[in-house]
Amino acid sequence: MVASVLAARVGIQDYAGYEVGKPDMSRVRVYRPAEEVFSRDSMRSFAAAPVTIDHPREAVTPWNWKDHAVGEVASDDIVKDGEAIRVPFLLRDAEAISTVLAGKREISMGYDCTLDWTPGQTADGEAYDAIQRGIRINHLAIVDRARGGPSLRIGDGEMTTKTITFDGLPLLVTDAAEAVIGKLQAQIGTLTTAKDGVAAELATAKTTIEAKDGEIAALKQQVADAEVTPAKLQSLADARAKLIDTAKKIAPAVVTDGKTDAEIRKGVVLARLGDAAKDMSDAAIEGAFAALTPAGSDALRDAITQQPISVGDARAEYEASRAKQKQALSDAWKQPAAANAA
Repeated sequence: MVASVLAARVGIQDYAGYEVGKPDMSRVRVYRPAEEVFSRDSMRSFAAAPVTIDHPREAVTPWNWKDHAVGEVASDDIVKDGEAIRVPFLLRDAEAISTVLAGKREISMGYDCTLDWTPGQTADGEAYDAIQRGIRINHLAIVDRARGGPSLRIGDGEMTTKTITFDGLPLLVTDAAEAVIGKLQAQIGTLTTAKDGVAAELATAKTTIEAKDGEIAALKQQVADAEVTPAKLQSLADARAKLIDTAKKIAPAVVTDGKTDAEIRKGVVLARLGDAAKDMSDAAIEGAFAALTPAGSDALRDAITQQPISVGDARAEYEASRAKQKQALSDAWKQPAAANAA
């Protein structure tokens, strides 16, 4: 099988850090400048390079050539083709030819080079971490996916490629690949719009839920405040009894049965203030009632005013006591009867 393929290109290619001696870096952007890719020595190194199926784990040498080579690159017509190098090659191995016919068709070069770890930017503004210098080809590998992109492949006919920008990166693609990427970008745009809509709905729902949480917390507190317990019942009963007792002290004739606390207070104020209290507001009634309420409790006063106390005839008792005392003094000289008998 004879083919003419694009085998290498200029531009930036991604490597895993461990592939280039930088295990601390997950991704290394390596720049292949035109002056290095198209240098005379670099292009001459393609001549007679062995062709392999996939990259061998070691460089191809005269000592292992039979173990890896399935063909070779021709020594002529190695030319610059746009931003890539086109090389002719042939496959001599039947199994390798069957592998290509089955669909394994992309091209990847195995080579040596020196990495210049001077970061920078290309003329198009692409950033890179290192530059390849002194590129020397060791072999041409037929692989499932080339690091240099799908344009580096064995085609059934002439293949047109173009450079497009995807996610900020330039890609060398075919028309078919561009169509697929465009379709994917449209789907991503639709998904992004839908995601933004869902995010807005979630934000609105979150606000609504938070508002409901506040309402629930307030209602729970109201329920707790309104919960009837024996202690609360006793407190309410004591307060009611105290109010009625105070009202009766201020206005004994006021009616309390079947009346609310506010009605009792109003009745007391009306009884004491008369017409002056008819147009009072609820707050004014509260203030008037507080002013009419006795400041404190006087137990002796309550005892005297609330129930009769029987104290007898104090004057008569005093006179009887004085007479008894005088009689005792006048009889003091007398001897007791028992003593006279002796």
